[in-house]
Amino acid sequence: MSPTRQENRRFNPRRWAPRGAALAVLGLAATGCASNDLTRLGMPEPITNQAERVISLWQGSWVAAFAVGILVWGLIAWSIIFHRKRSEQLPPQVRYNMPIEALYTVLPIVIISVLFFFTARDQAVLLDTDEPADVNIEVVAFQWAWQFNYLDDKKENDGEVLFSQTGVPNPDGTADPSTQTTLVLPEGATVHFDLHSTDVIHSFWVPAFGFKMDVIPGRDNAFQVNLEEDTEGEYIGRCAELCGVDHARMLFNVEVLPQDEYDAWVSEQEQAASEAEAEAAAVEDQPEFGEGTGAEGAGTEGAETDEEGTGFGGADTEENDE
Repeated sequence: MSPTRQENRRFNPRRWAPRGAALAVLGLAATGCASNDLTRLGMPEPITNQAERVISLWQGSWVAAFAVGILVWGLIAWSIIFHRKRSEQLPPQVRYNMPIEALYTVLPIVIISVLFFFTARDQAVLLDTDEPADVNIEVVAFQWAWQFNYLDDKKENDGEVLFSQTGVPNPDGTADPSTQTTLVLPEGATVHFDLHSTDVIHSFWVPAFGFKMDVIPGRDNAFQVNLEEDTEGEYIGRCAELCGVDHARMLFNVEVLPQDEYDAWVSEQEQAASEAEAEAAAVEDQPEFGEGTGAEGAGTEGAETDEEGTGFGGADTEENDE
Protein backbone atom coordinates (compact mmCIF):
# COMPACT_ATOMS: atom_id res chain seq x y z
CA MET A 1 0.00 0.00 0.00
CA SER A 2 1.40 3.38 -0.93
CA PRO A 3 2.11 5.96 1.78
CA THR A 4 -0.25 8.43 0.08
CA ARG A 5 -3.19 6.02 0.17
CA GLN A 6 -2.46 5.05 3.76
CA GLU A 7 -2.43 8.73 4.72
CA ASN A 8 -5.82 9.29 3.09
CA ARG A 9 -7.40 6.47 5.13
CA ARG A 10 -6.39 7.98 8.43
CA PHE A 11 -9.04 9.51 10.63
CA ASN A 12 -9.43 13.21 9.80
CA PRO A 13 -11.31 15.18 12.50
CA ARG A 14 -11.72 18.22 10.26
CA ARG A 15 -13.59 16.14 7.72
CA TRP A 16 -15.83 14.26 10.18
CA ALA A 17 -16.70 17.13 12.55
CA PRO A 18 -19.10 18.90 10.12
CA ARG A 19 -20.76 15.60 9.31
CA GLY A 20 -21.29 14.83 12.99
CA ALA A 21 -22.76 18.28 13.60
CA ALA A 22 -25.09 17.90 10.63
CA LEU A 23 -26.30 14.52 11.92
CA ALA A 24 -26.93 16.00 15.38
CA VAL A 25 -28.97 18.86 13.92
CA LEU A 26 -30.90 16.42 11.74
CA GLY A 27 -31.67 14.24 14.77
CA LEU A 28 -33.02 17.20 16.72
CA ALA A 29 -35.11 18.37 13.78
CA ALA A 30 -36.50 14.89 13.23
CA THR A 31 -38.03 14.85 16.69
CA GLY A 32 -40.49 17.54 15.67
CA CYS A 33 -40.80 18.58 19.34
CA ALA A 34 -40.59 21.85 21.15
CA SER A 35 -37.70 22.44 23.49
CA ASN A 36 -39.71 21.61 26.61
CA ASP A 37 -41.01 18.43 25.00
CA LEU A 38 -37.47 17.43 24.16
CA THR A 39 -36.23 17.96 27.71
CA ARG A 40 -39.12 15.88 29.07
CA LEU A 41 -37.89 12.98 26.92
CA GLY A 42 -41.34 11.77 25.87
CA MET A 43 -43.19 12.45 29.13
CA PRO A 44 -46.44 14.48 28.93
CA GLU A 45 -46.83 17.96 30.37
CA PRO A 46 -47.06 17.53 34.16
CA ILE A 47 -50.00 18.96 36.12
CA THR A 48 -49.02 17.81 39.63
CA ASN A 49 -46.06 18.25 41.93
CA GLN A 50 -45.62 14.48 41.95
CA ALA A 51 -45.36 14.45 38.15
CA GLU A 52 -42.59 17.05 38.33
CA ARG A 53 -40.67 14.75 40.66
CA VAL A 54 -41.20 11.77 38.35
CA ILE A 55 -39.95 13.75 35.36
CA SER A 56 -36.87 14.79 37.32
CA LEU A 57 -36.15 11.14 38.12
CA TRP A 58 -36.81 10.21 34.49
CA GLN A 59 -34.37 12.85 33.25
CA GLY A 60 -31.72 11.77 35.73
CA SER A 61 -32.05 8.18 34.56
CA TRP A 62 -31.56 9.29 30.98
CA VAL A 63 -28.51 11.34 31.94
CA ALA A 64 -27.00 8.25 33.54
CA ALA A 65 -27.89 6.18 30.48
CA PHE A 66 -26.35 8.77 28.13
CA ALA A 67 -23.20 8.91 30.27
CA VAL A 68 -22.79 5.13 30.17
CA GLY A 69 -23.55 5.08 26.45
CA ILE A 70 -21.02 7.81 25.68
CA LEU A 71 -18.40 6.02 27.74
CA VAL A 72 -19.02 2.68 26.02
CA TRP A 73 -19.17 4.11 22.52
CA GLY A 74 -16.11 6.25 23.26
CA LEU A 75 -14.12 3.18 24.28
CA ILE A 76 -15.31 1.35 21.18
CA ALA A 77 -14.33 4.29 18.94
CA TRP A 78 -10.99 4.65 20.72
CA SER A 79 -10.23 0.97 20.16
CA ILE A 80 -11.24 1.13 16.50
CA ILE A 81 -9.26 4.26 15.75
CA PHE A 82 -6.10 3.84 17.78
CA HIS A 83 -5.84 0.07 17.92
CA ARG A 84 -6.78 -0.88 14.39
CA LYS A 85 -4.61 -3.28 12.47
CA ARG A 86 -1.50 -1.55 11.18
CA SER A 87 0.65 -4.51 10.17
CA GLU A 88 0.78 -8.26 10.18
CA GLN A 89 2.68 -8.27 13.47
CA LEU A 90 0.69 -9.78 16.35
CA PRO A 91 0.17 -7.18 19.12
CA PRO A 92 1.17 -7.98 22.70
CA GLN A 93 -1.22 -10.45 24.34
CA VAL A 94 -2.35 -9.96 27.96
CA ARG A 95 -4.57 -12.16 30.11
CA TYR A 96 -6.23 -9.41 32.13
CA ASN A 97 -6.15 -5.73 32.95
CA MET A 98 -6.88 -5.07 36.60
CA PRO A 99 -7.75 -1.35 36.36
CA ILE A 100 -10.26 -1.92 33.56
CA GLU A 101 -11.78 -4.97 35.23
CA ALA A 102 -12.16 -3.03 38.48
CA LEU A 103 -13.74 -0.18 36.52
CA TYR A 104 -16.43 -2.24 34.81
CA THR A 105 -17.16 -4.08 38.07
CA VAL A 106 -17.37 -1.12 40.45
CA LEU A 107 -18.93 1.42 38.08
CA PRO A 108 -22.18 -0.54 37.46
CA ILE A 109 -22.58 -1.08 41.21
CA VAL A 110 -22.20 2.67 41.80
CA ILE A 111 -24.68 3.53 39.06
CA ILE A 112 -27.30 1.06 40.30
CA SER A 113 -26.86 2.23 43.90
CA VAL A 114 -27.36 5.88 42.94
CA LEU A 115 -30.45 5.12 40.84
CA PHE A 116 -31.86 2.96 43.64
CA PHE A 117 -31.36 5.74 46.18
CA PHE A 118 -33.20 8.37 44.14
CA THR A 119 -35.94 5.90 43.17
CA ALA A 120 -36.59 4.90 46.79
CA ARG A 121 -36.55 8.54 47.87
CA ASP A 122 -39.09 9.61 45.24
CA GLN A 123 -41.25 6.54 45.79
CA ALA A 124 -41.60 7.41 49.47
CA VAL A 125 -42.82 10.89 48.50
CA LEU A 126 -45.22 9.61 45.83
CA LEU A 127 -46.86 7.13 48.20
CA ASP A 128 -47.15 9.54 51.12
CA THR A 129 -50.84 10.04 52.02
CA ASP A 130 -50.48 11.77 55.41
CA GLU A 131 -51.23 15.27 54.11
CA PRO A 132 -54.88 16.31 54.61
CA ALA A 133 -56.67 16.17 51.28
CA ASP A 134 -59.10 18.72 49.83
CA VAL A 135 -60.86 16.12 47.67
CA ASN A 136 -61.30 12.40 48.40
CA ILE A 137 -62.23 10.05 45.58
CA GLU A 138 -62.72 6.31 45.55
CA VAL A 139 -61.79 4.85 42.17
CA VAL A 140 -63.69 1.64 41.42
CA ALA A 141 -62.50 -0.33 38.39
CA PHE A 142 -64.63 -3.00 36.75
CA GLN A 143 -64.76 -4.72 33.38
CA TRP A 144 -64.77 -2.47 31.44
CA ALA A 145 -65.31 1.02 32.82
CA TRP A 146 -64.65 3.24 35.83
CA GLN A 147 -66.68 4.59 38.71
CA PHE A 148 -65.60 7.62 40.75
CA ASN A 149 -67.16 7.97 44.20
CA TYR A 150 -66.64 11.41 45.71
CA LEU A 151 -66.22 10.98 49.47
CA ASP A 152 -66.37 13.35 52.43
CA ASP A 153 -63.21 11.75 53.87
CA LYS A 154 -60.66 9.01 53.16
CA LYS A 155 -61.77 5.38 53.11
CA GLU A 156 -59.49 4.65 56.06
CA ASN A 157 -61.46 7.27 57.99
CA ASP A 158 -64.79 5.68 56.99
CA GLY A 159 -65.57 8.33 54.40
CA GLU A 160 -69.12 8.27 53.03
CA VAL A 161 -70.12 8.67 49.39
CA LEU A 162 -71.52 12.09 48.50
CA PHE A 163 -72.17 11.32 44.82
CA SER A 164 -70.81 9.07 42.07
CA GLN A 165 -69.86 9.23 38.41
CA THR A 166 -70.09 5.91 36.56
CA GLY A 167 -68.91 5.21 33.04
CA VAL A 168 -70.48 3.07 30.35
CA PRO A 169 -68.17 0.92 28.20
CA ASN A 170 -68.06 2.18 24.65
CA PRO A 171 -69.51 -0.66 22.50
CA ASP A 172 -66.91 -0.42 19.75
CA GLY A 173 -64.00 0.22 22.11
CA THR A 174 -63.06 3.58 20.60
CA ALA A 175 -62.31 6.77 22.49
CA ASP A 176 -65.78 8.31 22.51
CA PRO A 177 -66.02 10.90 25.31
CA SER A 178 -69.82 10.67 25.32
CA THR A 179 -69.71 7.11 26.68
CA GLN A 180 -66.89 7.65 29.19
CA THR A 181 -67.09 8.95 32.71
CA THR A 182 -65.27 12.15 33.63
CA LEU A 183 -63.05 12.67 36.65
CA VAL A 184 -63.52 16.30 37.68
CA LEU A 185 -60.83 17.91 39.85
CA PRO A 186 -60.14 21.44 41.14
CA GLU A 187 -57.01 23.43 40.44
CA GLY A 188 -54.43 23.73 43.18
CA ALA A 189 -56.03 21.04 45.36
CA THR A 190 -54.66 18.02 47.15
CA VAL A 191 -56.59 14.98 45.87
CA HIS A 192 -56.61 11.62 47.64
CA PHE A 193 -57.42 8.49 45.62
CA ASP A 194 -58.54 5.16 47.08
CA LEU A 195 -58.33 2.39 44.48
CA HIS A 196 -60.63 -0.63 44.47
CA SER A 197 -61.37 -3.37 41.92
CA THR A 198 -64.46 -5.56 41.78
CA ASP A 199 -63.12 -8.27 39.46
CA VAL A 200 -59.56 -8.43 38.08
CA ILE A 201 -56.37 -6.40 38.27
CA HIS A 202 -56.61 -3.01 36.58
CA SER A 203 -54.26 -0.02 36.58
CA PHE A 204 -55.34 3.58 37.17
CA TRP A 205 -53.31 5.83 34.89
CA VAL A 206 -53.56 9.53 34.17
CA PRO A 207 -50.49 10.29 32.01
CA ALA A 208 -50.45 13.91 33.18
CA PHE A 209 -49.95 12.63 36.76
CA GLY A 210 -46.64 11.10 35.70
CA PHE A 211 -47.22 7.66 37.23
CA LYS A 212 -49.82 4.91 37.59
CA MET A 213 -50.94 2.48 40.27
CA ASP A 214 -52.47 -0.99 40.11
CA VAL A 215 -56.06 -1.58 41.21
CA ILE A 216 -56.03 -5.03 42.79
CA PRO A 217 -59.06 -7.05 44.02
CA GLY A 218 -58.96 -7.54 47.76
CA ARG A 219 -56.24 -4.95 48.27
CA ASP A 220 -57.05 -1.25 48.36
CA ASN A 221 -54.19 0.98 47.22
CA ALA A 222 -54.06 4.73 47.77
CA PHE A 223 -52.05 7.76 46.67
CA GLN A 224 -52.32 11.54 46.59
CA VAL A 225 -51.49 14.27 44.11
CA ASN A 226 -51.09 18.02 44.49
CA LEU A 227 -52.55 19.69 41.45
CA GLU A 228 -50.74 22.81 40.32
CA GLU A 229 -52.31 26.15 39.54
CA ASP A 230 -53.16 27.13 35.97
CA THR A 231 -53.77 23.53 34.93
CA GLU A 232 -57.37 24.01 33.80
CA GLY A 233 -58.17 21.80 30.85
CA GLU A 234 -59.13 18.34 29.68
CA TYR A 235 -56.88 15.31 29.96
CA ILE A 236 -57.14 11.58 29.34
CA GLY A 237 -57.07 8.55 31.59
CA ARG A 238 -57.02 4.84 30.93
CA CYS A 239 -56.36 1.38 32.28
CA ALA A 240 -52.70 0.43 31.91
CA GLU A 241 -53.11 -3.25 32.80
CA LEU A 242 -54.33 -5.86 30.33
CA CYS A 243 -57.57 -6.78 32.10
CA GLY A 244 -59.53 -8.75 29.53
CA VAL A 245 -60.82 -8.90 26.01
CA ASP A 246 -62.30 -5.38 26.15
CA HIS A 247 -59.38 -3.76 27.93
CA ALA A 248 -59.35 -1.03 25.26
CA ARG A 249 -62.76 0.18 26.47
CA MET A 250 -61.47 1.25 29.87
CA LEU A 251 -61.02 4.92 29.08
CA PHE A 252 -62.06 7.98 31.03
CA ASN A 253 -61.73 11.74 30.86
CA VAL A 254 -60.13 14.12 33.33
CA GLU A 255 -61.32 17.70 33.62
CA VAL A 256 -59.57 20.23 35.83
CA LEU A 257 -61.69 23.26 36.77
CA PRO A 258 -61.06 26.46 38.71
CA GLN A 259 -62.09 26.19 42.34
CA ASP A 260 -65.30 28.22 41.99
CA GLU A 261 -66.48 26.24 38.99
CA TYR A 262 -65.63 23.01 40.75
CA ASP A 263 -67.61 24.06 43.83
CA ALA A 264 -70.62 24.85 41.65
CA TRP A 265 -70.30 21.48 39.93
CA VAL A 266 -70.10 19.66 43.27
CA SER A 267 -73.23 21.45 44.50
CA GLU A 268 -75.12 20.36 41.39
CA GLN A 269 -73.98 16.78 41.78
CA GLU A 270 -74.89 16.64 45.46
CA GLN A 271 -78.33 18.10 44.75
CA ALA A 272 -78.91 15.59 41.96
CA ALA A 273 -77.78 12.76 44.23
CA SER A 274 -80.12 13.94 47.01
CA GLU A 275 -83.05 14.12 44.61
CA ALA A 276 -82.30 10.66 43.24
CA GLU A 277 -82.04 9.27 46.77
CA ALA A 278 -85.37 10.87 47.73
CA GLU A 279 -87.05 9.40 44.67
CA ALA A 280 -85.61 5.98 45.41
CA ALA A 281 -86.82 6.20 49.01
CA ALA A 282 -90.31 7.22 47.85
CA VAL A 283 -90.45 4.25 45.50
CA GLU A 284 -89.39 1.89 48.27
CA ASP A 285 -92.03 3.30 50.63
CA GLN A 286 -94.86 2.66 48.14
CA PRO A 287 -96.58 -0.72 48.72
CA GLU A 288 -96.95 -3.30 46.04
CA PHE A 289 -99.82 -3.12 43.53
CA GLY A 290 -102.29 -5.40 45.34
CA GLU A 291 -101.66 -3.98 48.75
CA GLY A 292 -101.70 -0.48 47.37
CA THR A 293 -105.26 -0.94 46.05
CA GLY A 294 -106.59 -1.98 49.44
CA ALA A 295 -104.68 0.71 51.25
CA GLU A 296 -105.79 3.29 48.77
CA GLY A 297 -109.41 2.26 49.24
CA ALA A 298 -109.10 2.34 52.99
CA GLY A 299 -107.21 5.60 53.03
CA THR A 300 -108.54 7.85 50.31
CA GLU A 301 -112.09 6.61 50.24
CA GLY A 302 -112.31 5.63 53.85
CA ALA A 303 -115.09 8.07 54.68
CA GLU A 304 -117.22 7.04 51.76
CA THR A 305 -116.64 3.40 52.55
CA ASP A 306 -117.70 3.87 56.14
CA GLU A 307 -120.84 5.71 55.16
CA GLU A 308 -121.86 4.50 51.75
CA GLY A 309 -120.30 1.14 52.17
CA THR A 310 -122.17 0.51 55.34
CA GLY A 311 -125.38 1.61 53.69
CA PHE A 312 -124.82 -0.72 50.76
CA GLY A 313 -124.05 -3.45 53.18
CA GLY A 314 -127.28 -2.80 55.03
CA ALA A 315 -129.29 -2.84 51.85
CA ASP A 316 -127.78 -6.11 50.86
CA THR A 317 -128.61 -7.53 54.25
CA GLU A 318 -132.25 -6.46 54.00
CA GLU A 319 -132.54 -7.96 50.51
CA ASN A 320 -131.11 -11.18 51.79
CA ASP A 321 -133.61 -11.21 54.66
CA GLU A 322 -136.44 -10.76 52.21
